[in-house]
Amino acid sequence: MRGFLLALGCFSFLATVAQTITIKKVDLAGEKIIVHYDLEDGNPNNEYKLDLFSSADNFVTPLTKVTGDVGDEIKPGTGRKIEWNVREELGGYKGRLSLEIRGKVYIPFVKLQNFDTEKSYKRGKSYGLAWKPGNTNPINIELYKGGQRISGEMNQPNNGGHTFYVPSQAKKGNDYRIKITDTKSSEDILYTSEFKVKPKVPLALKVLPVLALGGAAAVLLGGGGGTPEDSSGGGNGDIPLPALPGGN
Repeated sequence: MRGFLLALGCFSFLATVAQTITIKKVDLAGEKIIVHYDLEDGNPNNEYKLDLFSSADNFVTPLTKVTGDVGDEIKPGTGRKIEWNVREELGGYKGRLSLEIRGKVYIPFVKLQNFDTEKSYKRGKSYGLAWKPGNTNPINIELYKGGQRISGEMNQPNNGGHTFYVPSQAKKGNDYRIKITDTKSSEDILYTSEFKVKPKVPLALKVLPVLALGGAAAVLLGGGGGTPEDSSGGGNGDIPLPALPGGN
């Protein structure tokens, strides 16, 4: 990746002296910039919300085309890294770039504890949500399919538990998510990973009785191809059929 100069050794201090984050080095890898940093904290159980900023907009808006040790719930430690796709973020940018990591101790307003996004959820049924509250602000709990809002319960108490209902008219699909929002903080939004919604009664079970009836009719009427007189013998598994009226 050419077209700009990258300033190394940028750093940002966190709120207290005991908590620091330092950019150790920055590497160029094709269209990506890899930022290596250390996050030091006397309490290893703390978690952080970290964002990467650049001088391209004077460090105003967090960069979005980032992966790695960035975002919410980042643990302290050394050898952390963030990969930034500068081409996707800035296009054909030319000039000097400086980078900065900013962060704060992360205390989520809710932290889900038992919601399994690997399982399937059925239409027309209710399921329990459990979480650890981070504050007492009311929350909104909404069900989305892709970008479409399906249903929602607004201004619910942030008390650690809720039962959500999957509407019976919801379309089946594997792109469902639950969105939880702090009603008093527009920045505090939690999305679950995508999960699958399926019909309450599988289609195969609905069709099965019809198929079984058709099969029975085939056995009773199919026979072995013989006449009624010779169908009683031979032990070949054919079911004897009664003689029809007027038969010879």
